[in-house]
Amino acid sequence: MKLVSKRKKAKAEAAEVNAFEKVASQIVDVMASAGVVLDVYNSALTSSPGALQLGLVQNRRLVHQELVELVQEARQGFGTFQAEVRLETGLRKQELWVHARAARFGENYVMLLVDDRTESKKLEETRRDFVANVSHELKTPVGAIGLLAEAIASSSDDSQMVQKFANSMRVESERLGHLVKDLIELSRVQVANITKEGKIISLQKVVTEAVRRNVNLAQQHQIKLSASAKTPVQLFGDFEMLVTAIRNLIENAILYSNPGGHVGVGVRIADGVAEISVTDSGIGIPEAEQSRIFERFYRVDPSRSRETGGTGLGLAIVKHAASNHLGEVKIFSKAGIGSTFTLRLPMEQKDD
Repeated sequence: MKLVSKRKKAKAEAAEVNAFEKVASQIVDVMASAGVVLDVYNSALTSSPGALQLGLVQNRRLVHQELVELVQEARQGFGTFQAEVRLETGLRKQELWVHARAARFGENYVMLLVDDRTESKKLEETRRDFVANVSHELKTPVGAIGLLAEAIASSSDDSQMVQKFANSMRVESERLGHLVKDLIELSRVQVANITKEGKIISLQKVVTEAVRRNVNLAQQHQIKLSASAKTPVQLFGDFEMLVTAIRNLIENAILYSNPGGHVGVGVRIADGVAEISVTDSGIGIPEAEQSRIFERFYRVDPSRSRETGGTGLGLAIVKHAASNHLGEVKIFSKAGIGSTFTLRLPMEQKDD
């Protein structure tokens, strides 16, 4: 009789644990990007797919000591315990920023809920760096304009000096205007929604317009500018954004070429992808610098960039424009020989 009673009790306890595990699993799946319920031995009773994906649990054990300590605090106390934690996960020890919460769940369990904040952390760092860079970039021309204005005021009786300072002020104001214009354009491409705002456009017209906007610049720098975009290609996208991206590539090619050089623009189709290539015979880009040239405000040669009026944002705009159109931009360059930038964009697919 006692044996039967023990069996019934064990069966009831097992059923209770199974029911508890089912409820716990449903809760962690809906309450956070990752959730784990741990028993008295800190073994994972149940783990959400997010917890496994983030690498928080291995062989039913929490991998990170920081989370283990948070669980222990919750087990020994009352209420919810929270912490912002930096973790390293995966074979490459990738940095992970999470908001973790732990609380007792029943008498013998602790529930750990983890929200991945890595992306928002990176965005915050990017925003902070961007604001710092913008402040620095704006400070130079604004400060120069202020000093030049003072110089003009103190040289009012010297017409030649006034003319000299006025010309310098014009250069700095133009530089400031270019910077503001590129900042506005960068902000636009970063928030653009091509799916909602795009339409079917002619790539031939895009390239033609981008070239047209650089004709005067090419003449000023004695650069031969030629283009071949005869193949009719249709894309789904933003006309002005693509014109700006290609114009930026052509402008850079002109500014970083020596007088008498040549800049060519070509279009070809390869495996359903339209490739717009801008090739120059300019100074080229050292291989060590090529991985960074698409960063905002990064300049390979700051002194030359100052001479040409470059803002350091042109290639960042190109990169975002390509990404917005589900494409990419590639570079082939040899120092002292020249560069080729290729904007690769998927073509509009037509039904047969």
